[in-house]
Amino acid sequence: MVRLNKLTDYAVVILAEMAQAGGVTTASALAGRTGIPGPTVAKILKILAQSGLTLALRGRAGGYGLSRAPTEISVVEIIEAVEGPVAVAACVEGAHDNCEYEPICAMNGRWNRINEVIRGALARVTLADMVEAEPPAFAFPRPPAKERERVLGETPAG
Repeated sequence: MVRLNKLTDYAVVILAEMAQAGGVTTASALAGRTGIPGPTVAKILKILAQSGLTLALRGRAGGYGLSRAPTEISVVEIIEAVEGPVAVAACVEGAHDNCEYEPICAMNGRWNRINEVIRGALARVTLADMVEAEPPAFAFPRPPAKERERVLGETPAG
């Protein structure tokens, strides 16, 4: 199963709250509004600032703000800031943990296409999409009728 870790989920929640609030906000204010523990919010904000998704402002009116408009921050950027490169298998290009069987594996390199599709789909979803009141209807191509029938058990209309 491909699953994002809890810190990544929290990062999206924090960034969505920042996008909705606009301007500069503090870690403690974000913790209060999101229900995420303060130390966790601080840790995530540090990661997001290091990756360039947020700006840390010092001083009396300091805090954190988005570095770009929510329409210009993709979900894949958020995931990669917290977890590193999107990789469905250890042998995918860009993965940090190489498999010991990679040199002799029959699947070596074949996961790259699937990884590219997943990464591309995540890149098309922006922080602004995640903030919308109505979840966006993403236009993924519908499989041909024969494929739907085989996989989903649908019968052709008519």
